[in-house]
Formats: sequence, C-alpha cells, structure tokens
Amino acid sequence: MTELDWPEILLRLGVATLAGSAIGLNRDLHGKPIGLKTLGIVGLSTATVVLLALQLAEPSKVADATSRVIQGILTGIGFLGAGVIVHESERFRVRGLTSAACTFLAACLGIVCGAGQWKIVAVALALAFVLLTVGRRIERHVHRMLGGKDEPHEDHRQT
Repeated sequence: MTELDWPEILLRLGVATLAGSAIGLNRDLHGKPIGLKTLGIVGLSTATVVLLALQLAEPSKVADATSRVIQGILTGIGFLGAGVIVHESERFRVRGLTSAACTFLAACLGIVCGAGQWKIVAVALALAFVLLTVGRRIERHVHRMLGGKDEPHEDHRQT
C-alpha cells in the first residue's frame, strides 16, 4: 500500500478541482449548460478515484491497478459527455461537442492530477485555453483561406 501525506492529497485534489473548474468557467462564460461546478466536480472525482487506487494498491501492483481505474473512468466519462450533446430536431445539427470534449478533458486533468504529473497538467491547461479562446477564430480564418464554403452554423456559437 502506498501512503500519501495530507499535503500531497490536498494538492492533488485541489489542483484537479481548480483545473476542471477553470475549464468549466470558460463554458460558463460562453453560456453553456455545463460549467465551473460540474467540471470542477469531474476533475475532483477522477483525481479522488486515482488517489484511492494509488493508496490501496500493493506497491508491486500500483501500475496495474491504476491502469484499470483510469480505463473505468474514461469509459464512464463518455456517458457524461454524451449527456452534454443535444440534437436539434429542426435540422440535423449536433450541439455541445466542445462542452463534451471539455468534460473529457476535465476528467483527464483529474487523472493526471491524481497521478501528480504537474508538467502535463500545466501544458494541457495552457493548450486547452489557447484552443478555447482563439480556436474559433483560427478555424474560421483557415476555413476561408482554404476556400471552404460558409458554414451554416457560423452565426450560432457552436462551442
């Protein structure tokens, strides 16, 4: 059994909650139904389960136990992400994909925080915020540059 001390547990769970909440804040600012609280809880819950696996596994089986827990989390989070996606009935249109992807990201950040891999957390968060803040503009620019047709959802923010 691996024993983590209280400050390390607090750090891992705290950063996971803050990372998920930061992604959720972006969703809140864009008026999306999934936001700070939900994605903060996703980050916290996934980090909690990873920490539990690390704490309970025998030292020789930590990697195996953690791997199985991560597989279970990622399978389960797919259902939560699918619940974020809404199909509109007027025309076939799918909405909520970015929010669903953010749910998956919050779960992954929680896993990485639970494992204590801070460099990965920092880089993933930085890249996520670049995509979430300027990704739409870059997408439109590249689309026009390559001669794509106007997108019918351009007037509707589909993030």
